[in-house]
Amino acid sequence: MKIYFANALFSAADFDYNAKVVAQLRQAIHGIDIYLPQENAAINAKNAYASSEMIAQADTDELVASDLVIAVLDGPTIDVGVASEIGVAYGRQIPMIGLYTDSRQQGATNPRKLAALQEIAENQFHYLNLYTTGLIKQNGTIVNNLDALIEAVQAHA
Repeated sequence: MKIYFANALFSAADFDYNAKVVAQLRQAIHGIDIYLPQENAAINAKNAYASSEMIAQADTDELVASDLVIAVLDGPTIDVGVASEIGVAYGRQIPMIGLYTDSRQQGATNPRKLAALQEIAENQFHYLNLYTTGLIKQNGTIVNNLDALIEAVQAHA
């Protein structure tokens, strides 16, 4: 099975997180082929040059050749590149798994947190764009931890 891993890759934190998650997936699920864009030095060696068209072509070729897309949804907003990759995957009917680990999703039954939703500027929860998450849900699922991600990938294998 060929998997495309979509996440931001410009900060050291993103770069390290991507490498960690992909390494755990590769170790847990034998025989999978994961394309992690940051590993493609031809377009992502930041001391070299790659035009927007080169990047778009290389990543899109890998994405449309994939059997599954994993899209990390964490951050202040969904990364714009990830949102684009979700759109391409949806258009090509490639199954997707969203990984959403934001800790603010906890406490969904806490009555004080729920009541705070009625007060201006007191939302205790993180917001994700519903259109983008809806595209994932129409052709996949969203999980909130690495163990659940591994299980969801195994279900597609």
